[in-house]
Amino acid sequence: MTQPDTINPLDAPIGQWREYLRRRRTIQSGDVDELEDHLRGHIAALVGAGLAADEAFLVAIKRMGAQDAIANEFAREHSDRLWKQLIVGPEGAEAKRDAAGRREAFVVFGLAAAAALAFKVPALFGIGMYEDPEVMFHLRNVSLIVFPILTGYFVWKRGVDRRLWVWLAASFGVAAVFANGMLICVISECRPLFPFAAGASTEPLLILHLPIALWLIVGIAYAGGRWNDTAVRMNFIRFSGELFIYYVLMALGGGLVTALTAGMFQAIGVSPETLLAEWLVPCGAVGAVLVGAWLVEAKQSVIENMAPVLTRLFTPVFTATLIVFLGTMAWRGGIDIEREVLIVFDALLGLVLALFLYSISARDPAATSGPFDFVLVALLVSALLADTVALAAISGRISEFGFTPNRLAVLGFNLVLLVNLAWSAWLYVEFVRGRRTFAAVERWQTGYLPVYAAWATVVVVVFPPLFGFA
Repeated sequence: MTQPDTINPLDAPIGQWREYLRRRRTIQSGDVDELEDHLRGHIAALVGAGLAADEAFLVAIKRMGAQDAIANEFAREHSDRLWKQLIVGPEGAEAKRDAAGRREAFVVFGLAAAAALAFKVPALFGIGMYEDPEVMFHLRNVSLIVFPILTGYFVWKRGVDRRLWVWLAASFGVAAVFANGMLICVISECRPLFPFAAGASTEPLLILHLPIALWLIVGIAYAGGRWNDTAVRMNFIRFSGELFIYYVLMALGGGLVTALTAGMFQAIGVSPETLLAEWLVPCGAVGAVLVGAWLVEAKQSVIENMAPVLTRLFTPVFTATLIVFLGTMAWRGGIDIEREVLIVFDALLGLVLALFLYSISARDPAATSGPFDFVLVALLVSALLADTVALAAISGRISEFGFTPNRLAVLGFNLVLLVNLAWSAWLYVEFVRGRRTFAAVERWQTGYLPVYAAWATVVVVVFPPLFGFA
């Protein structure tokens, strides 16, 4: 074991190397702590063999062979230092990385094509996409088609342990049963496990909540078996936001391609309606999820930070708007909240949560509190007040009209969100006052993610039989 006075002088360069890994996030799973342990172990062994501490640091980085790509990038950004001649890999290393990147691209586009074709499989059995109840079938199953394939991509990329991927596959299988039902035969009588009635309220609730529950399974695969690591969960939050932005951008581009395609075919007197509606639009929408995930993983550049940057721009504006709204509501003596307004309220609160998550994801955990932190405190307190108003309104509707699936789902969501907002506000105030570290805020937010998935699972599994599939 190396003496502390030998290793301590390297804390600064190791800290810089560690921060570089956290910022770039080109490593799998973002497990920076584990990599630092390996690095320090190499350094300790080299120092014990007689090298000076600074020489041991450089040689140890060179020996982190699994991180050649990161080491080369680090060297290029610090070319004025001796690190470059020690870190840059042998000739041909860059070609190997390019070959690996091309192989991954082929895998991803193959998975995207598989997802698109899988989405068309029901058509072979006469299940269309644009007629009731067939449209509901596709809405129930779209996440069950895309998310398992996306999970398979991360299982392959992360090298997930067999026991874990078997568990992930089993989870999707159980979800498919509850989403579609299965035939239970007793002697000669067969009936579906989940017989949704025509126009049932529980079916749209299942369609809305099933992707939330399944997204946690994707996150576990993304984490590569290290879901308990706060940094890994925060990376998954960043990934989710970036994927959403990439998907929106691809959707805009896809809309343009669709319009141009329609124009070209119509110019020659051919109607492209079947091609566009049955193939191009649905298959492109499904496959774009895989392509977007690959872009977020592969393109480590400034665009990777778009979600945190956008939230930092819009958070102050939205906070001010929310405060003005609450003040106006108080001045008018309240507001009559009907069903449609409650839906808008919940969408607003979901936006608040997203703004808060991606604002803290862009923050340096080691930095002291600043003006933007006070904006986040104001956002959390305002959202907490708005959530209280929504809870009071839905409680009033339940006491007046009774329980329905929609009202109970909204009530549960607001209660889950209330706990998150209340404790987040308390932790952030404590951080601003210097009584807690920012890590406490990160741990709470990332650790609370399974609660949302758990509530979504309750809605998917319990609500349909509880309300008689109506």
